[in-house]
Amino acid sequence: MSKLPAHLIEEFEIHTGRTLASLPILPADWNIAPTKKIYIIRHDAEGQRELVTASWGLIAPWSKSEADAVKSQSIAINARTESVDEKPTFRSAFKSRRCLIPADGYYEWATELAAPSKRPFYISRTDQRTLLFAGIWDRWISPSGEIRESASIITREAVSPLAQIHHRMPTFLPKDRWDAWLDSSLSDVAQIRKIMDVASPADGIQAHPVSKAVNLVRNNGPELTIPVELGEPETLF
Repeated sequence: MSKLPAHLIEEFEIHTGRTLASLPILPADWNIAPTKKIYIIRHDAEGQRELVTASWGLIAPWSKSEADAVKSQSIAINARTESVDEKPTFRSAFKSRRCLIPADGYYEWATELAAPSKRPFYISRTDQRTLLFAGIWDRWISPSGEIRESASIITREAVSPLAQIHHRMPTFLPKDRWDAWLDSSLSDVAQIRKIMDVASPADGIQAHPVSKAVNLVRNNGPELTIPVELGEPETLF
């Protein structure tokens, strides 16, 4: 994510009552790793959108130590639509602590291409606006009393054209479903699932191959999103 909070606040009509005064500005990051801080959008106590930060990867509620928390985060960066309401780590958050996770774009390693080696792709919106992933968040209190908030992205089975790259993709929600998704008073699993059932969820999404440098977290910069040639044997779309 390279956008500043002020940009996200304007783009997503976020209430600024306490956001600007208390929100830390995260450094621009083109290669975010699990446990790092990200922005999330959720409803506040008054039911208005607020922008806050959380660490990427949901901390299991039963974590007893910092080490347990970090370990649980590394394996809970994503939650599958098929089982998010059943998995112990995710089910409580799915019912009452849902959020939207903004991103300039994301990387996916191609597993569906008939190619001799995997190739990363950068996926973003064709209009260059911010992507929003359906997500869940939770709050964990460390043994020292520190309150830690964390979040996971909800993924689903990929649809064309993204299915030609990878069999999974983030769950994208159109604007008219944002507030229903963020409504913490809605806890009926069947109704929440209906919000995620979107026709043509990959409309307006584009993808292009990028350098394998994204495989190393220490590599970080806008150059990671620059298109590269696939090569003759590797074709897409």
